[in-house]
Amino acid sequence: MLSDAKLSKTFWGEALSTVAYVINLSPTVALQGDVPNRVWYGKNVSYDHLRVFGCKCFVHIPKNERSKLDVKSKECIFIGYGQDEFGYRCYDPIERKLIRSRDVVFVEHQTIEEIEKMQGSNTQIDGDLIDFDPIPTTEDATHGDASQQDEDHEHVDEPGIIDNRVEANHDVISPQTGIERGEQTSLQEAVNQQPRRSTRERKSSIRYPSSDYVLISDEGEPENYYDVLNHKDKDDWIKAMHDEMNSLKKNNTFDLVELPKGRKILKNKWVFKLKQGDGNIVKHKARLVVKGFGQKKGIDFDEIFSPVVKMSSIRVVLGLAATLNLEIEQLDVKTAFLHGDLKEEIYMEQPEGFEEKGKEHMVCKLRKSLYGLKQAPRQWYKRFDSFMVSQNFTKTNGDHCVYVRHFSEGNFIILLLYVDDMLIVGQDVDNIHKLKEDLSKSFDMKDLGHAKHILGMKITRNRECGKLWLSQEKYIERVLERFNMHNAKPVSTPLASHFKLCRKDCPHTEQEKEEMSSIPYSSAIGSLMYAMVSTRPDIAHVVSVVSRYLSNPGKSHWDAVKWIFRYLRGTSKLCLCFGDSKQTLEGFSDVDMAGDLDGRKSTSAYLFTFAGGAVSWQSKLQKCVALSTTEAEYIAATEAAKEMLWLKRFVSDLGLSQLTYVIFCDSQSAIDLSKNSMYHSRTKHIDVRYHWLRSAIEDQLLQLKKIHTDDNATYMLTKEVSEEKIELCANLVGLDTN
Repeated sequence: MLSDAKLSKTFWGEALSTVAYVINLSPTVALQGDVPNRVWYGKNVSYDHLRVFGCKCFVHIPKNERSKLDVKSKECIFIGYGQDEFGYRCYDPIERKLIRSRDVVFVEHQTIEEIEKMQGSNTQIDGDLIDFDPIPTTEDATHGDASQQDEDHEHVDEPGIIDNRVEANHDVISPQTGIERGEQTSLQEAVNQQPRRSTRERKSSIRYPSSDYVLISDEGEPENYYDVLNHKDKDDWIKAMHDEMNSLKKNNTFDLVELPKGRKILKNKWVFKLKQGDGNIVKHKARLVVKGFGQKKGIDFDEIFSPVVKMSSIRVVLGLAATLNLEIEQLDVKTAFLHGDLKEEIYMEQPEGFEEKGKEHMVCKLRKSLYGLKQAPRQWYKRFDSFMVSQNFTKTNGDHCVYVRHFSEGNFIILLLYVDDMLIVGQDVDNIHKLKEDLSKSFDMKDLGHAKHILGMKITRNRECGKLWLSQEKYIERVLERFNMHNAKPVSTPLASHFKLCRKDCPHTEQEKEEMSSIPYSSAIGSLMYAMVSTRPDIAHVVSVVSRYLSNPGKSHWDAVKWIFRYLRGTSKLCLCFGDSKQTLEGFSDVDMAGDLDGRKSTSAYLFTFAGGAVSWQSKLQKCVALSTTEAEYIAATEAAKEMLWLKRFVSDLGLSQLTYVIFCDSQSAIDLSKNSMYHSRTKHIDVRYHWLRSAIEDQLLQLKKIHTDDNATYMLTKEVSEEKIELCANLVGLDTN
């Protein structure tokens, strides 16, 4: 292969990898004519993507790596396939880079030698410039998969000796150390050139001073083992590390063995975290984590999916507990992932600082899953699920992390699982204690008593009044402090009407992009989004709007984010309140017709209440452009109906039922359209998926009823509203101050 491609011996690793890749796609006698890849993965194989090794190719240069007048592609050499990675592997002989990309144009009849002949024997390399052949036309080129361009393009600097044995997390491959002179000429002589490095001085933004924002920082935890040795809380951290190692030994997590020949060893690291409660440090936590990015699919792991309990499920169960005055207990699983059994044979280096004397050369053979392994969450969930089934608990169909058990006397217990955090809700204290004892026998548990916090949400109860509040005040205050907005002037609305956000406000010049690059826009959106999905439906619409510009935010977009922070500054004490005497599930839907200035799409919104408080909500752009208000309202009602059926199924699994399930809509024409199919001539363009609503109503799965706009709680989820309107909607969904 190297000889035919006119490549030097330095590319032997890529050639070997390509040979193995092609062999695995070829029928073999050992498998009775079957293909190894099809047998291993259970999927049909394709050969359309195969190309001639060592051929000339042109790789697309992403927009963010070139200016307007720069060339859009660079001449490279095809040297292999991405395998578990994306796209093709191409070598840039000028910049000495390995490039992975899906957007590649191939010239399979040309090699390096033939390219040089076409360019002439006197090809001049002047500094960093070289004359390339023009990009081939469709008639003389073969195209790769160009479905993705900028997103699927990655540079790996300095390949030199290109070797697939380099770990997957390494983006930089060491430069070659021994190229024989005379093996490569012209283009290949450029391999020996030193890559250019930018000497431009990095300057901070003058347009956005540092006072406008701050980056998210940690709580003073050490970064690694050596930081622990010099930390002011050294003794506490070392004790935490010993506790972690004792847990590992107690669970027989690994055995010290000699590393078998040909096996790969995974690295690990210590992760340190201060556990806090009510703003005070509760515990120093140290955790040993495996660097699972070095694992290979099909060898070191297979399935990795593991469910977690939905936020909507948590709110429904807490609302039920408030209404029926149920007990709410909380448990935490110590080293939860250590309880999962491993099927694969995995080896890990000894933990830093805990190497056994005289056995430093030995490695840890994992018997149980460990944090960081790709399959660890999956194995833990399977282990816990089998335990709950053995205890006669039933997994709900609506949420696979909610377990229910009904007793003969009419009592019941509900358990919610979010990785290693558990909420137990029930009527009988004895039954709850019995479940705790059974859990402690099988897992290392920590009983936290009455639930006070869950996933960053504070739980406050007044059992005499039958009320329960969910709050994120502490979380919001920390976020405001992180972004230097804790002293900002509060505002009364999530977003003012003068904000008209669109793509025109995105940076267009390199200077504008550089100025915005230092602003933590994505981090701010992420912080806002967690508050929105947990307890704050009032900011759902505005967070949806500002998140549309994550890829290229402008100054006006950042100003809108800071406005949201100012709103949270004045409403940080708002919390969801549950405790209505009626255990009724109700839904609301609304729409903002063509509110999106970029694509003129409408914004759909729905919100569901249970036991007096909001349990599920959503605000998002519709997938199509509605041609009328009726059509937009009809689409929004359909999305709400799908969520209603899921909630209906979930509460039914909990043992609850009601005569009718109603969604309120403020558009009479949309209600008529859902009941009358005679509007076909005016609505035939509407997607079939939305006409499913008619079938659901005909089957009496739910009802769609008219409601006045002033009583529609979803109004605040579709558009910018006034102070009076936001207060009205907040009261309708149970948002108040405790």
